[in-house]
Amino acid sequence: MGMLQQLFDLTGRVALVTGASRGFGVEIAKLFAEAGALVVINGRHQETLQAAAETVRPHGLVETAAFDVADAPAGEAAIAAIEKTHGRLDILINNAGVNIRKPLDAFTLDDWRQVLDVDLTAAFALSRAAAPGMVMRGFGRIVNVGSVLSVKGRASIPAYTAAKHGILGLTKSLAAELGPSGVTCNAIAPGYFETEINAELMKNPDFVRFVNERTPLRRWGRPEELAGAALFLASPAASYVNGHLLTVDGGMTTTF
Repeated sequence: MGMLQQLFDLTGRVALVTGASRGFGVEIAKLFAEAGALVVINGRHQETLQAAAETVRPHGLVETAAFDVADAPAGEAAIAAIEKTHGRLDILINNAGVNIRKPLDAFTLDDWRQVLDVDLTAAFALSRAAAPGMVMRGFGRIVNVGSVLSVKGRASIPAYTAAKHGILGLTKSLAAELGPSGVTCNAIAPGYFETEINAELMKNPDFVRFVNERTPLRRWGRPEELAGAALFLASPAASYVNGHLLTVDGGMTTTF
């Protein structure tokens, strides 16, 4: 194996990718499997998760773990099961996310809690569950999927913006605490991508034009264009990268 291959090789690693029934998650799972990892993909519904697994399987080893990331005990049980079955969990990709768009006066506390539970609290709970094994083995990679809204703000999505800002803070805190044990924690900040979470926005030609005009590449991202960033942060190539926010936004945050 040449040096280039070694830098991005995940052979023998076990990875859990949440929110992997579609979008970013399934694309990350495909690339990780191709890089040699055994990938456990997560989603809430076994049927859609199994369909996603069939698209990952041609690329390598894949298993499924159906649970709601907002259910902390279920997430802890899933990580314990992975550790028991495979003896390790090396890589955790906290990708699952939801968004609710409403004006402030219509945004309820239940809306707020739903978004924070999935987009922020779940990343904390799963990282807390995965960390002891990683620390014990002296190796681990935690990658949190944030957003350009980890550093910017937009109207009508207060919970999502707060959660994604929180993801950046969580990433930095975990990087500081776990780094001495050989565990890194980094985050990815996607811009506007052609994913299900943005389906309604993509139906609005004015908003599509708004994004295109403010993105130097003049287009939205494709889900597979985020997978390489996740592989980099999980691979030996990023062994000295810790506490970093990697923006993948076509240049939007340079102009927006």
